[in-house]
Amino acid sequence: MSAIDVSDCSRCKNSAIIYQEYSGQHFCSGCLIRSVRKRIGKELRKQLILPKSSEKELTIILVAISGGKDSAVLLETLNHFLKNRRDVKLIAGCVNEGIQGYRNPSMKCAEELSKKLGIEFRTVSYTSLGFDEMDNVVKVIPKISEKNEEVKGMSPCSFCGVFRRQGINQLADDVDADYVALGHNLDDMAQTIMMNLQKGDLERTIRLAPHSWSPIRGMSPRIVPIRWIPEQEVQAYAMTLELPFHDDECPHSHQALRILHRDIIARMEDAVPGTRHGLVHSSDSIKEMFKDNMPRVKNEKSNENSPKNCEICGGITSQKICKACVMKKWLVEHS
Repeated sequence: MSAIDVSDCSRCKNSAIIYQEYSGQHFCSGCLIRSVRKRIGKELRKQLILPKSSEKELTIILVAISGGKDSAVLLETLNHFLKNRRDVKLIAGCVNEGIQGYRNPSMKCAEELSKKLGIEFRTVSYTSLGFDEMDNVVKVIPKISEKNEEVKGMSPCSFCGVFRRQGINQLADDVDADYVALGHNLDDMAQTIMMNLQKGDLERTIRLAPHSWSPIRGMSPRIVPIRWIPEQEVQAYAMTLELPFHDDECPHSHQALRILHRDIIARMEDAVPGTRHGLVHSSDSIKEMFKDNMPRVKNEKSNENSPKNCEICGGITSQKICKACVMKKWLVEHS
C-alpha cells in the first residue's frame, strides 16, 4: 500500500493541512492560523473605528455567537486582538430560537467558549421577545400562507432571520453596544450578494455590513471581520485550535433559498477560483459608488427609504410597520 501523498506547506515546508485553490498555496496548521489572523486583523482595523480615549472611555462590542464554527472563530480572534485593550469590552450574545435538539447543544458550545475566554455571555429567547419558538412557527407557516399571498414560498428561515435580527438588536440595546460583530464568512457574504442580485435588490446590497462608514440611524454598526475567510478555512482554524463548536445544520434549513445559491457559488468557485472574492469586491464597489454619488441626490429628492421607527414596536425599519411585527401578527392570527 502506497503512502498518502501530503504536500508541504508553501511557507515553512511542514506538512500542509489545507490547500487554497484561489491562491495556489498549501498551509500547515501554524501558517494557516497566522494567515487567518493576519486577514482578520487587517479587516478589523478597517471596520472597527475606535474613538480617542478623551471621547469615550469604553467601546462595547456585542459579538453575536451561535455555537457554530464561524462565530467561534469570530469570538476567539476578536479576543486575540482586543483582550489587552482597556478601552474595549467584548460581550458574547446568543439568540435562542427554540429549535429542539439543535439550539441547546450549540448554546452550550457558545457558553463554554465564552467562559474559556473570560467573556461575559448573554442570551435572549424568541419567547422573551414576544415571538413563538421556531419549532411552532414552522408548523403554522402553511396555514399563514393560505390566507397571505406574501407568505407563499417563504421558508422558515425567512421568519427566523427576521426574529433573530430582533434578538440581536435587543441584546445590543441591553448592553448599550457600540458595535455588533457578526460571523459571516466569505461564502456567506458571496451567497447573500448573489441572492440580492437575483432579486434585483440594490438597496439591500448597499445596506450590507460592514456599516463602519455608513451607519444606519438608530442601530449599532455591524462589523464582519471574518468576511474574507472561506468556510473551509474557518473550519480548519476552529478544529486546529480545538474551539468548541456545534457542527450540525438547523433541521429547518433544508427549505432555504440560500442552499441553492450555496451550491451555485460552490460550482462557480470550483470552475473559477476567486469567484467568491470577486462577488464581495463587487458589492464593496457598489457601496462605494453609492456612498460617493447617491446620498446628496437621495436626500434632495426622497426620504422614502430612509430608516424610520416602526409604528408598533418602535424598532428601525424602512416601512411604517417592521417585518417582525407583520410576522408576529400573522402568527397571532393563526395560532
